[in-house]
Amino acid sequence: MKVPPELLSFLKEQDRFFIATHINPEGDALGSSIALSLALEAMGKTTVVFDRDSVPEYYRFLPGHERVISSASELKIMDFNLALLDCNVPERAGIGGLHFRSALVIDHHETEKDFGDIKWIMPDAAATGMMVFYLIRELGMKITKEIAVNLYAALAIDTGTFRYANTSAEVLKVAAELMEAGANPAFVANNLYETWSEKRFRLFIMALNTLEIRERVAFTSVTRNMFRETATSAEDTENFSGFPRMIRDIRISAFFRETEKDEWKVSLRSKGDINVALIASDFGGGGHRNAAGCIIKAPLKTAHENLLRKIRESGSIPK
Repeated sequence: MKVPPELLSFLKEQDRFFIATHINPEGDALGSSIALSLALEAMGKTTVVFDRDSVPEYYRFLPGHERVISSASELKIMDFNLALLDCNVPERAGIGGLHFRSALVIDHHETEKDFGDIKWIMPDAAATGMMVFYLIRELGMKITKEIAVNLYAALAIDTGTFRYANTSAEVLKVAAELMEAGANPAFVANNLYETWSEKRFRLFIMALNTLEIRERVAFTSVTRNMFRETATSAEDTENFSGFPRMIRDIRISAFFRETEKDEWKVSLRSKGDINVALIASDFGGGGHRNAAGCIIKAPLKTAHENLLRKIRESGSIPK
């Protein structure tokens, strides 16, 4: 993986970086952002790691998670260069109205946008964390244990713990190097998958009870009332979208999370060569070939129909 020379030069020449990633952060967003921050600060740079939403409880095992802030009101933003990771527009990170000295983008999403003075976007990369690994190495910095744990978690999340089709020999080689640097796969996996609270598990049961299968598409949902009943929040639904994909004949899993009345955050997961990023883009969203998201504003039943219509039009599901 070749790192753009202009990106390396920029990071070496500049001293202050505002590292931001997308709202509702997951392991790749957090792991790659924290790892880059740790590496740049080891070079003597000043960094701020920002996410509009706080770090979910089950990601607080990541070394350096406490450096992530959710408010930038007291910072002189114009003194910083923006480093946007795991997304490619500032609006996706909740910082659309802020102005920086300059902006660079490091991302692997398929739906590229025209933003950034320096852009390194690789849709074929398994994770943004994979790109940050090569970037840190090209900067000549050591992959410390703290950096390794963050990058290993990033790879694990975006490859389904090395089960998805984006798990290449290169990914496994990088994972092995991260292990040699101190990342413990059992420690990461335990924190990612075996530390659910009871209330989160009860929410998951409620979500599974909404399962509806139509034309090889699995629909599940969580309403605001379910959150209230279980004393949970949006962060507790991470990975819910992936479970219905376990059903043998399912080609697409569509998880609907209610954000406001008649407004749904939709997470799409697919098998094989079905490109849900293109389907999500029809609703103003985007993502990866097998994992994407969007917002649909409509009553739930209508939202299901609207999505199913777009899936039919895409030709994704064989008749």
